[in-house]
Amino acid sequence: MPIGGLPAPALLRLLLAALALAAFGSGAPVLAGGTLEGVASCAGSTCHGRAEGNGPVVRQDEIAHWQDPSSPEGAHSRAWAALASARGKRIADALALGPATAAPACLGCHATGGAPVGPRFQPSDGVGCESCHGPASAWLAGHYAVGATHAANVAHGMVALDRPQIRAAVCLSCHFGSSEPGHFVTHRMMAAGHPRISFELDLFSALEQHWNEDAAYARRKGPSDHVKLWAVGQAEAVRRSVSLFATPGYGSQGLFPEFYFFDCHSCHRQIEDNPARTHAFEVNPARPIPFGTPPYNDENMILLSAAAHVFAPGAATGFDEAARAFHAAIGSGRAPAAAAAHLASAAASLESAFAAMPERPDAAFTLVAAIAGRASAPRFTDYEGSVQAVMALDTLLNALVHEGRITVGAAAGIRASINRAYDAVHAPNSYNPPAFRAALADAAQAIGTLR
Repeated sequence: MPIGGLPAPALLRLLLAALALAAFGSGAPVLAGGTLEGVASCAGSTCHGRAEGNGPVVRQDEIAHWQDPSSPEGAHSRAWAALASARGKRIADALALGPATAAPACLGCHATGGAPVGPRFQPSDGVGCESCHGPASAWLAGHYAVGATHAANVAHGMVALDRPQIRAAVCLSCHFGSSEPGHFVTHRMMAAGHPRISFELDLFSALEQHWNEDAAYARRKGPSDHVKLWAVGQAEAVRRSVSLFATPGYGSQGLFPEFYFFDCHSCHRQIEDNPARTHAFEVNPARPIPFGTPPYNDENMILLSAAAHVFAPGAATGFDEAARAFHAAIGSGRAPAAAAAHLASAAASLESAFAAMPERPDAAFTLVAAIAGRASAPRFTDYEGSVQAVMALDTLLNALVHEGRITVGAAAGIRASINRAYDAVHAPNSYNPPAFRAALADAAQAIGTLR
């Protein structure tokens, strides 16, 4: 899939290996209301089932992209089948769930649900059209009628995915988690073999893109602002994470914290009894916790702080203080609910501010510099945050190409620098913080030369 107008094999390796997206599901919730009509209701050759994308208004080959058997574009259609795979069976057996294809803990994100179903609906379709666009019974017939508008479709129940906050809420309900049944991946699930959840809203939207952002699209829904989508996604991820952590039944599992919320590789490192060994753990300047304490996964907090300092400098210091207080509360007590609520509120305020901000011509360049700058770079001490930083640089490069700020050829000239940053996070067990920070700086400098 081209990112920044270019193939990015290192990106695909990262997504397929570290995230296991194409092999092991993804998904999103549906909003309540209406009936699920199933993928078959969208698949006619005069609708979205063409073999070639040559429709006059929309491509009309959307089903073919959704069904792609090997690329990230087809991951949603493979979500249910993944439950019946050898890996899915092993996970279900370890957790005593019964068949994974019938387990509520799995189907929440590996299939479309949340509403009554019509006669053409098939659970085996996996994450179908209505998982993201909403139950179609009320808007299906009207959305292709002569004179139909996007506003009318939304009024009848179609989900307004063109609005960044709504898209973030829909995608992150499975690509991070929610309190809805079957929408939360526990540490027990990951111990049984489920891949770690990692997500970046704009980059994954590009990987799943089955629409043309042409003049007709802009007339219906307005031009896309990829920088805004990225920033809103970071804010929603932080808000959702700490809100769930503070929700009874999610922040802890018996005596232990729910380790899903923590930085995996701060604990999952090689153990050896060697008196001369060097510490792999680096002290993070933004996390005031005792040495050796498992840190809360702050990958989105780091990026959200960078965005706040660029787009909302008046609120940035308050957000940083709330994040530090949250980490400090975890290091000193068992239930930092007040600190979590304060941080969630700060993130929600930034999310609303980002969603309302006008487009800024140099925003992507400024953000790249901020992410790799003095305030943020020392915080990239852990694998998860570093992965998020690489995805940020790539999605911002993509935004620059989309906005016409740089050409595809110019982006091609620096692709090697971006791929070196991807290579630095290719394998978590060999992750080296100083080497990663050097690769990130080189990639950011390469992008900056195009300004």
